[in-house]
Amino acid sequence: MSDPTRLPDLASRALGGAVLAANDESFAAKENLVLPHPPQALPGFGHRGKEYDGWETRRRRSPGSDWAIVRLGVPGIVAAVVVDTAHCTGNHPARASLEGASVEGHPTVAELERADWRPLVPLSDLAGDSAHTFPVDSTRRITHVRLTIAPDGGVARLRVHGTAVPDPRLVDAGPFDLAALENGGRVTGVSDEFYGRPVQLVSPGLARSMGEGWETRRRRGEGNDWVELALACEGVVTLAELDTSWFLGNAPGSASLTGSGPDGEVVVLPRTRLQPDTRHRFVLDGGPAVDRVRLDVLPDGGMARLRLWGRPTAAGREALGRRWFDALPDVQALEVLQSAGVAPAEAGRLVGARPLGTGLPPALARLVLGREDRTVQEAGGRR
Repeated sequence: MSDPTRLPDLASRALGGAVLAANDESFAAKENLVLPHPPQALPGFGHRGKEYDGWETRRRRSPGSDWAIVRLGVPGIVAAVVVDTAHCTGNHPARASLEGASVEGHPTVAELERADWRPLVPLSDLAGDSAHTFPVDSTRRITHVRLTIAPDGGVARLRVHGTAVPDPRLVDAGPFDLAALENGGRVTGVSDEFYGRPVQLVSPGLARSMGEGWETRRRRGEGNDWVELALACEGVVTLAELDTSWFLGNAPGSASLTGSGPDGEVVVLPRTRLQPDTRHRFVLDGGPAVDRVRLDVLPDGGMARLRLWGRPTAAGREALGRRWFDALPDVQALEVLQSAGVAPAEAGRLVGARPLGTGLPPALARLVLGREDRTVQEAGGRR
């Protein structure tokens, strides 16, 4: 691509990027670095001094440089970096550099400090109130970047443009979210919903603020908080996503998932450490099928989204299809059948005979069951 800045900003908050740590943010918060909107000129003064829509450190009186670590919302190969000092004039850094690292799992800040950081942008001169674009020549997939400014000062935005490179272990797990509200998942019980409704856990899209997730009050006694869900259908969960985005000082310390299904109660995800402000994804071994799941957060706190990716069982897929077709208005049901090639007279009979029984014609079986009806196969295609 001739202009690499037209590639997605892999660090953007809109894609789940987050500033995990900075050595100093005395004048303006580090989180502003990855906000998706352009930096604004803010009027007036606040408790920290002049208000800035960016990250700003104190005046350094000792040797060294200031830094911030950013987790990319989407890991990938970086093609260009933009260091934007918009509205920073007498307080911009003299120079800046950027390093990248690729780390498995959901590391702590201490673990990231020990990562294998490799240079992406060498130490380069900066000017005030300017968007500096630096091309990057790299073929490596990275998950985190570290911005270093020398010696101190303010940066409004950091853009990390590149090409997403998904983890095939996550892709192979399956594309169906068994918990999603839009797929039929629903909340059936909750221990506490003082600050945020649990239905937001299974709502579409990424949360845009802490207010778009589920959050409990501060627990002062024994026990822990929980949410119970009925899944869209019976299925095997192969990838669990526990998203604590936006929850910084109030994320749970750990969480677990317990399911119930034909084989009784099963552990979907054992108690697992969580990080604040992180989109956690756990590949599972595809255990027994479940149709209900309980999320336990320990001891309390907030979560933005819960996704349970996997595949329906044959029984679950059939229940999903039958529920869908039996609930269609007559006219729409006829249109669906006719578009599948069912003759008008046969379509009228099937629609009028709902709820559906067994022995479905092949075209309807593929729609409703996701496969040929075994009754049809055993009868040699006859009803």
